[in-house]
This record gives sequence, C-alpha cells and structure tokens, in this order.
Amino acid sequence: MSHTENNELVTRYKITLEYNGCNYAGWQRQPNVLSVQQIVEEAIAGFSNQHVSICGAGRTDAGVHARGQVCHVDLKPFSKPMDEFAILKAINAYLRPHSISVIGVQIVDNDFHARFSATNKLYQYRIVNRPGALALERGLYWHIGRRLDIQSMQEAAKCLLGHHDFSTFCAAECQAKSPMRTLDRLDIYECPYDTCMGRQVIIEAEALSFLHHQVRNLVGTLSLVGLGKWTDEDVKTALKAKDRTEGGPTAPAEGLYLMRVDY
Repeated sequence: MSHTENNELVTRYKITLEYNGCNYAGWQRQPNVLSVQQIVEEAIAGFSNQHVSICGAGRTDAGVHARGQVCHVDLKPFSKPMDEFAILKAINAYLRPHSISVIGVQIVDNDFHARFSATNKLYQYRIVNRPGALALERGLYWHIGRRLDIQSMQEAAKCLLGHHDFSTFCAAECQAKSPMRTLDRLDIYECPYDTCMGRQVIIEAEALSFLHHQVRNLVGTLSLVGLGKWTDEDVKTALKAKDRTEGGPTAPAEGLYLMRVDY
C-alpha cells in the first residue's frame, strides 16, 4: 500500500482483460464514443464507489481484440474486505452487458506500471484463407479469398527481424519519439479452419514495444508476398526506404489480438 495526496492508503491492482473490440473505438477513453477504458473504469466505479483512472499496457485501436490486455488501478480500502477473486467477480458483474471480461486480478507493488514495467508484448494476427466469406466469425479474422503462399511469407518475414528503423510500417499519426524498434519474433504458421480446405493463417509478433499500426502494416505487406505480388527483396527495399508510402497496405483491425504482456 501507499499514500495518496490525501494521505489515504491505496492498493495497486494488476488487472488482465480480454475483449472483443468490434463494438468499441479502441482502448483509450475518448469523448462521444465508447471505449474499453471507459467501460472498465465505470465497472470499477460501480462496485467500489471510487472514481478511478486506469492505465493500460497498450492502446489497441478500434476493432482490435485482446486476450491478455493488462491495466493497473489504485483503489482505497473497501467497506468490507475483498480478495482478488472477489474483485474480479465484482468488476465482471458490471461488465456483463459488454464483450469485455476480467480474467485476472493481482495485488502488485505500487511501483508496478502496466505500460512502463512491461518487458515484452505478443500480438497475434489471424487470417482465414478460403474462397467463401466468413459467416460465424466475421469481425474476428481478416478474410483473404485467394490462396496465400505461406513459405514465401515466412522467408520475407525473416528480413524484418531485429533492430530497424520501422518508419515504413508506422502510421502517419504515430506519436512515438523514435521509429527504431527491435522485432524479436515474427512467425507465420497455418492450420485447418474448416472441413473444405479453408486455412487459418496465424502471424505472431513479439517485441518490447510496437509503433502505431506496425503489426497491421507488417501483415499487410506480407500479404502481398503471399499473393505473389511482392518478393522478399521488395520487403527489404520497403524497410530500407523508411517511408510509409513504400510499404504495403494496413491489414484490417479485426484480425489483430493483443495476446500477452510480460513483466
């Protein structure tokens, strides 16, 4: 516990969340639109009668999903003692109308920070590769009708690993101080999706931090390789250009998941 400005004891909680991002304008609270942050803050206020501001590990965009988003919040003592499991149930009771769920609550030291204490993030991008459009899981995958060459995509991904200036794969509105990032892992694999030769293509990216739209821009570029429109040499050239206009398209938000944040 630590003291607030009013000399009240507070406890810091690490909260792990999953959510379907289809109905929200992203993680960050914004005026006149519904965000994940706003809904979770209101749920915490609902059970605790404390108006709080939560801090997230990353600001997922509108339509992006999470299986392991992390945030932290400072709470004053409750009127009756509550352990972590009771807090998890209490927040979820207020989240029930929404496609957001708390899957973990943990008391942490007061120097823990959901964003700045993170040592690694894992994003996963999901593609369904088949002629027929999605009926049951629309909004949860990027549907690509033409057959992708996975081996070519895997070869092209290798040249993106390591420490680079990723300006080519950074959104124009990115507010990062530097475009330099270290991409530790970029793996691509496939597995069956349905009974008619449809495939699920998974792209996993791990790094300490990512630029705005970096994963979606990498996936969009690799899709050009998979479709036979680009080669791995084209990807290398795009990376060296350090110019967003030289990169491939931005893959849709609906295929992207924040899977895990490590500390």
